[in-house]
Amino acid sequence: MRIIIEAITENPVSLLRRAGYVFQHEEDGEKSFVRVLASAGYPRFHCYAKLDKVTLTVNFHLDQKKHTYGETTRHHGEYANDGPVREEVGRLLQLFGDKAKIA
Repeated sequence: MRIIIEAITENPVSLLRRAGYVFQHEEDGEKSFVRVLASAGYPRFHCYAKLDKVTLTVNFHLDQKKHTYGETTRHHGEYANDGPVREEVGRLLQLFGDKAKIA
């Protein structure tokens, strides 16, 4: 699920930190953040944030457990627009205010 925040006036790291997310790393202009829901590290909300001038695009999903490697890599994430992801996006829309919308 994706949120767009237009005319952002706050540093994206500060904004997402205020929402309970922890910065992980940056790659190719995208910043990765997580909000852990259990002491074991999973499940957790995971997002990628990209700033384009004054518009911040944030893509969210729920990691149910750590990805696995083998002959193929499997990512155990939920990307649906319902359930816990939908609830988290609703919480964030309230926090981010009128400049934020679902894309």
